[in-house]
Amino acid sequence: MRIALCYPVEDRHIRQIASVAPGAEIIDAGEERIGEEILRADVFCGHAKVHPIRWDRVVASGRLRWIQSSAAGIDHCLTAPVAESSILLTSASGVFADQVAEQTFALLLGLLRGLPVFFRAAQRKEFVRRPTADLHETTVGILGFGGNGRRLAELLAPFRTRIWATDYFPYDRPQTVERLLPPQRCADVLRASDIVVLCVPLTDQTRGMMNRQTLGAMKRGAVLINVARGPVVVEEALVEALESGHLSGAGLDVTEVEPLPPTSRLWDLPNVIITPHVGAQSRRRYDDVTNLFCDNLHRYLQGRPLRNLVDKRLGFPRREPPG
Repeated sequence: MRIALCYPVEDRHIRQIASVAPGAEIIDAGEERIGEEILRADVFCGHAKVHPIRWDRVVASGRLRWIQSSAAGIDHCLTAPVAESSILLTSASGVFADQVAEQTFALLLGLLRGLPVFFRAAQRKEFVRRPTADLHETTVGILGFGGNGRRLAELLAPFRTRIWATDYFPYDRPQTVERLLPPQRCADVLRASDIVVLCVPLTDQTRGMMNRQTLGAMKRGAVLINVARGPVVVEEALVEALESGHLSGAGLDVTEVEPLPPTSRLWDLPNVIITPHVGAQSRRRYDDVTNLFCDNLHRYLQGRPLRNLVDKRLGFPRREPPG
């Protein structure tokens, strides 16, 4: 077995992988070599960000059997050739849920407590009190209730929030969530929520889902947080909703185009906080990725079901009902 890696591994990570598959050849390909090394690999773990992989070539070579994404999102590898192939695909869904939740709180509390306004005032040495908003006792809508959405709901509960959520598999509702609805009921959640947090995967169904119509369905004065994928939101429509005052603010860890161009009007809006897609960053990130991969590699070698196995028709892992 030949295993190709494309994430920042250290020697200890390679030794950990080798302990699970002692006879395997493990290649730390990195960004520069992965395009060629993956053609000779049986298993791939990682996410090529600098030089996107030619998945049509990979499928045509006929050797690769399994992709373990080192990211929760799998839009970087679930291309048409991969979707139509027999290659197994697993994601890192839920592995970075703690970090994504922390990023959500950073963006959300920053907006509610007026930090963009106060930061700008501090630069002018102005010590002026201005109105702020509350998180406690609000209604929070979470669109996408996978690992990230569920962890966020757990952490929001102590703020005495009323939580509504949507999910493709609307069952197994935690006590912290008042209503768990299918995606077709998204408009109900938007109308009810003071705060909307996007946690959906990027699929053909979610691309551009937050457009003029859906943003317009949100409460006037609501806040939008996007810790999902940038193309889920139509940027021009978001800018219009913010400039008109329909939305009071937006916290964006991801943007429709990355890096966000200097010409984007989002940069200059006083009610927007932008971070450069760092929601899943963690000092433990690559340890956690390696732990997931090793667990799945052990399962793979034993012929057992894999964690986070992606339903390639849906574009994300399927969650089975309890019982």
